Amino acid sequence: MSQVKKGSRVKIFYTGRLKDGKVFETNVGGTPLEFTVGKGKVIKGFETGVMGMKTGETRTVTIKPADGYGQKDPTLVWTVPVAEMPAGIIPEPEREVSFTRADGIEVEGRIVKTEGDQVTIDGNHPLAGRNLTFEIKVVGIG
Repeated sequence: MSQVKKGSRVKIFYTGRLKDGKVFETNVGGTPLEFTVGKGKVIKGFETGVMGMKTGETRTVTIKPADGYGQKDPTLVWTVPVAEMPAGIIPEPEREVSFTRADGIEVEGRIVKTEGDQVTIDGNHPLAGRNLTFEIKVVGIG
C-alpha cells in the first residue's frame, strides 16, 4: 500500500477545530479535498501532516501559526473614523470591507468592532495567530 510523499496527489476528508474544540471548517459529508503534496496549494502544516499516511488512515495534527496562516500582523489592523467608510456600508462586526482611506492607505479586511465613531478593521486571515487541530482521513493517493 502506498504512502503519501512529496508529489503525491491526495484526496482527503478533514475537520478543523480551534483550541476550544469549535469546528471552523470541515468537508466531511461533502467532496474530498484534492491536492498535490509539495505544490503549496494548502497550508504547510497540512502538507506536513499528511506525509507518510496511507489510504484509509486517519490522523490528528496540530498546526502552529508559523505552518498555518501566520502570526497576526498588527500593521494589518486599522482604526478609522466611521466617516471614512464608503457610503452605504453599515459598520457591523464580521462585515468584509475594502476601501482607500483619505490619506491614501488601502484598507481591506473585516470589521472586528465599532466603538463610538471609530471602526476597527482587521486585515489578517481570521485564523492567523491560532493553533489549528485537524482530523485528516486520506481516501485516495495518486
